[in-house]
Amino acid sequence: MKIKVRKGSYRQIIDNHKAKKHTHKKPKRPNIFFRTLMRVVSIPDLLATKFSFERIGMEKLGKNEPAFYLMNHSSFIDLEIAATVLYPKPFNIVATTDAFFGKDWLMRQIGCIPTKKFSTDTTLVRDILHTVKKLKSNVIMFPEAGYTLDGTTTTLSDTIGKCVKMLGIPLVMIKTYGAFSRDPLYNNLQRRKVKVSATVEYLLSAEEIKEMPAEEITRIVFDQFSFDSFKWQKENNVKITEPFRADGLERILYKCTECGKEGEMLGSGTHLTCRACGARYELSELGELVAIDGTKESFTHIPDWYRWEREEVRREIDEGSYSLDTPVDIWISVDTKGVWGVGEGRLTHNADGFRLTSDDGEISYEQKPLYSHSICADFNFYEVGDIIALSGTDCIYYCFPKSEKIPVAKARLAAEELYKIAWQKHLESKNK
Repeated sequence: MKIKVRKGSYRQIIDNHKAKKHTHKKPKRPNIFFRTLMRVVSIPDLLATKFSFERIGMEKLGKNEPAFYLMNHSSFIDLEIAATVLYPKPFNIVATTDAFFGKDWLMRQIGCIPTKKFSTDTTLVRDILHTVKKLKSNVIMFPEAGYTLDGTTTTLSDTIGKCVKMLGIPLVMIKTYGAFSRDPLYNNLQRRKVKVSATVEYLLSAEEIKEMPAEEITRIVFDQFSFDSFKWQKENNVKITEPFRADGLERILYKCTECGKEGEMLGSGTHLTCRACGARYELSELGELVAIDGTKESFTHIPDWYRWEREEVRREIDEGSYSLDTPVDIWISVDTKGVWGVGEGRLTHNADGFRLTSDDGEISYEQKPLYSHSICADFNFYEVGDIIALSGTDCIYYCFPKSEKIPVAKARLAAEELYKIAWQKHLESKNK
């Protein structure tokens, strides 16, 4: 889906936004019309995927008792699944502000609650409490805060247990199977013919949550979010025969295991090739990488390759050699109405964190490693390009690297590893 981009001056946009009086819009409890509308518009996709789901322990949940639903995030069909498995129950879903662009009114009518990705949002906490206590509605959250890139669990915030305790209502997990395989983010939104299913499992009662420490709840949530879509595909003999299944695979497998070059990998058709050394792999129908044309066997399992890239990033950080320095096109958003193109600039990232500057001198934004446990790295954002998005106090910055060889996935891995290092240092200084 494309988006209209307005052009403007960064400083003027920020100043105009601050000068206006903004009335916070509290979440709305979606009425039965919009609940039914969501259910109906979901039918074509769910029929196409032969969707089915299983309830586990849900008899423990009272008929009108609100619950906190956590859901793994694989593709756009997740919202359609949620609308189906909860129907006709009312629910409000935590969604990122960019999902509201061009459809703010509709998103609020169906119960969406806007928030910035990977930032502290006290307004969101109040909105969720309002939803549960006043509206008596269920709440759905994707704690990963973004689609999985490699089909495995993304980095979760260790504050999730505190959030569960704060709400004090039953905890339920919705876990999907096949949603990633059908439409992985790296594959340019090309859908594959894959059956999709889900489980809806009652995890903890309000009483159990009250008695349990937040750390234990966090551990339970982390355990529930342990999954591997490529492993699931192989174990269930799910064959993906589409001739475009490797398109865009270089977005996550950006570093060659043979020559070590970055930004030279190319996923096209059913093959992944290194343009620097010629290493070549075929992505099998069961999602495994097979070395061909004399290439030495490396990783057959895609998440193993991605995990190796994380280890390589950590090694660079420990050695002091990690850095990102790239010219970018800059968009910003100050609300849920849309985006502004504010020109060009430069984005750097190293052990000190991110720094974004604009060529006209109006933007000078810094984000330290401890600011967030991860960042938003998105592929083909609104059909424009790959982005690194940073949530600042005044706005969200969407940075489009000018070179297609800049792997935004690496920036995400680096941000996560730098956060771990900074957090450990924080704990050590706190305990002295």
